Amino acid sequence: MSSSPSLKRVLKPAHLWAIAVGLVISGEYFGWNYGWGVAGTIGFLIATLIVTVLYVTFIFSFTELTTSIPHAGGPFAYARKAFGPLGGVIAGYATLVEFVFAPPAIAFALGSYVHFLYPAIAVKYTAVGCYVLFTLINMLGIKESAVFTLIVTVLAVAELLMFMGIVAPHFSLEKFTANNDHYGIGGIFAALPFAVWLYLGIEGVAMVAEEVHDPQRNIPKGYIWGIATLVLLALGVMIFSGGITDWRQLSAMDYPLPESISIVLGKTNSWTKFFAGIGLFGLIASFHGLIIGYSRQIFALARSGFLPGALAKVSKRFRTPDRALIAGGIAGLISIFTGTTDKVIILSALGAVFMYCISMVSLLVWKKKQTVASESFKTPLYPYFPILALVLSVICLIAIIWYNLLLSLIFFTGLAIVIMIFVLMGKHQDEITDEMLVEEIMA
Repeated sequence: MSSSPSLKRVLKPAHLWAIAVGLVISGEYFGWNYGWGVAGTIGFLIATLIVTVLYVTFIFSFTELTTSIPHAGGPFAYARKAFGPLGGVIAGYATLVEFVFAPPAIAFALGSYVHFLYPAIAVKYTAVGCYVLFTLINMLGIKESAVFTLIVTVLAVAELLMFMGIVAPHFSLEKFTANNDHYGIGGIFAALPFAVWLYLGIEGVAMVAEEVHDPQRNIPKGYIWGIATLVLLALGVMIFSGGITDWRQLSAMDYPLPESISIVLGKTNSWTKFFAGIGLFGLIASFHGLIIGYSRQIFALARSGFLPGALAKVSKRFRTPDRALIAGGIAGLISIFTGTTDKVIILSALGAVFMYCISMVSLLVWKKKQTVASESFKTPLYPYFPILALVLSVICLIAIIWYNLLLSLIFFTGLAIVIMIFVLMGKHQDEITDEMLVEEIMA
């Protein structure tokens, strides 16, 4: 057993709600609107409803995994227990792609929002500054980070509710349904990764499971409150903003909500800039939460021997995985200078839905292997919820691959390289026991 300082169990339901919503809420501020460009408003609404069903069934199923195996590795730990080391490394790779490539897209959006307010400030300067600042904040301790997340998430939710209140009186069904004639079924499938962006990241609560007080009771509360909040916000923001103007004007920008407000109130209205200013809170909440997520995933993979052991070191003073934080930050900074927002979103969504498939199969396999502890959360309508989540995840995966062949080739080539290295090192033959998982959690 390691003598390294362990992670602290201090998080409660309010913190988990804030992390669940905060991880995702930037998806309501930008990114989803690219779906309008490929499917129109009607097609994208259909895609969003499909993905909403996916996430509701997935989260209720995923919660059972998280409470049964409260491991910082999240999906990596679940797949490793169900399928052994090789399953673990595949799930770990997919999760890392999701959580490492989502923050650069948000950093771009943060830069775009600041540039909207202050045109003299370049987008990339803000993006780089955010990585440095929020990595440092995350090093101060998980409770401190969670409190910060709670504050900015509450502000972000309040702002989105205010946004809906301002634009709702100006909503026109005629404008929402206009210019949809030339989009077909193919557009709905092409829009799925942008619909996934409305919820992507909520599963990151699993990565702080080792830092939750009474995880069997508190994790389900955080997840359920979180998904309910996000469904309301996602559908409200997307529908109302699509009916205030020609939605095509908003379909290819990183700041659709400030632009929507400016259309309703006028660009010179003081509320327009005020809204754009506080809009930064939603992006900050997600950016900060995703840093928590990828740092814990890197930490867990390193602790289990899947990444260099140095990345599993925990700060003696703050008991945070500081080296994992730095490593993930470096990867994100590289991404900022090599990609564009829509491409990074698609790559992150690809990693996410691939991981969802693995997690749902892990749950189905694992439940057949053993009896679940009585104190663990039970998936409602089992096995129908995980099966439905699996089917919808496979559909999303096929759609993303079909419409993004080059990005998919990059993703699966990377996975093949990781598997090859893993097998050549002989790690696929390691035996995994329940005692080893418990020892890692307690270390």
